[in-house]
Amino acid sequence: MSTLRLRGAPPERIDLLNVTPLALKGLSEAEAGKLTVGTSRRGVSLGDLFDISLDGSDTLVIEGGSDRLDRVGAALSEGAIRVEGDVGQRLGEGMAGGTLTVSGSAGPFAATGATGGTITIEGDAGDHAGGAVYAAKAGLDGAILIIKGKAGDQLGDRMRRGIILAGSAGAQTASRMIAGTIVVSGSIGDHPGYGMRRGTLIAGGHGALLPTFVETGTPDLVYVRLLAQTLKRLGAAQTGLLGGALRRYSGDLATLGKGEMFVPA
Repeated sequence: MSTLRLRGAPPERIDLLNVTPLALKGLSEAEAGKLTVGTSRRGVSLGDLFDISLDGSDTLVIEGGSDRLDRVGAALSEGAIRVEGDVGQRLGEGMAGGTLTVSGSAGPFAATGATGGTITIEGDAGDHAGGAVYAAKAGLDGAILIIKGKAGDQLGDRMRRGIILAGSAGAQTASRMIAGTIVVSGSIGDHPGYGMRRGTLIAGGHGALLPTFVETGTPDLVYVRLLAQTLKRLGAAQTGLLGGALRRYSGDLATLGKGEMFVPA
């Protein structure tokens, strides 16, 4: 197990895009220390901030967190990264595989553009988790994002594929959703599914609904039962939400209108 031990608060925002087990495997500790991770003209390197211990394994542990640690695990395609603490924005951006775990909370745009692997945030997530960054075509695009705490506003904005699980979420959950599945065990804020085209949103409760969502009964769908089996295999806390009758809403009828939202009947 390789480790990076953060010595103190970073003096600027740090970009850890290329710091992965695979990237570090062929480097000595001295070589790894020279990797540029700063985002200003100061020229901050990895060795300026972290005590580095490498053993060539597929697991990297970052001991100590900060909301200035951006794009952690963004280039991850295999192996595992665990952060013991908080991270900044764009956690796992574009991640293609492997497992990425944060023991604390994450900033905005967690898992944006992630196409594979599993990202777990044991604390809270900022706005736009699983959502698209500015000018991007899609947010989460095939990965699994698990937020054990609360997600901010616009969870899953422009999500195209994959699964998002959260304890609760803010306003406009599943906004502009293209496809995929979001399951929130607690409540979500006002106007869920704004601009939703396709996809499935399941929540334990909700705020004000848009007038462009219409109730369509309490169908017993095979898809929901299969989803429950998938969540059970993941050990997800949201599994119990799918055990009872669910009221279905269709929308957003102001767009394509093939999305669906389920809440307990």
